[in-house]
Amino acid sequence: MTTSSQADPTAPGDEVDELLEAWHRERPDLPVEPMGIWSRILRLAQHLDLARRHAHDSSSLEGWEFDVLAALRKDGEPYTMSPGQLLKQTHVTSGTMTNRVDRLVARGLVERQADPRDGRSVRVVLTADGKRAVDAALEGLLETEDRLLGDLDEDEREALSAALRRLLVAQERHQHD
Repeated sequence: MTTSSQADPTAPGDEVDELLEAWHRERPDLPVEPMGIWSRILRLAQHLDLARRHAHDSSSLEGWEFDVLAALRKDGEPYTMSPGQLLKQTHVTSGTMTNRVDRLVARGLVERQADPRDGRSVRVVLTADGKRAVDAALEGLLETEDRLLGDLDEDEREALSAALRRLLVAQERHQHD
């Protein structure tokens, strides 16, 4: 087994290298390399989650608020979706979405409007205040995420993004099998 620090002696090791070395020592009969990838992804996700929470705190939006507002914003003008469309974008239940929209309405960040094509349905519409809030939060989030990638150059970022995309597509494909 070769850890990343062994493959490149100038690269600093991490706690996952220690984990892999311990398992390799104790169970040399097992291929522990996949654990190195997934353990690093898990640890990076924890760092990302913490950094995103700090970024959202500084924008006065909670993560779930950003998710709903961002779904509306990135869909483009007129920044409106049905609650069902928002469910698909944010991966939450109907009851959760109703609660979230209620709270965003109370903050003046979205409005509910009758669907002009079907008066029995409603649309969730991003307000001007909501647009300003999500735009500011997005800028802060992107600065944070860029800082987290600071040690990687552009080519490394592109290679990592491509590898993660392939891995994610494979997982999503297997999930539907």
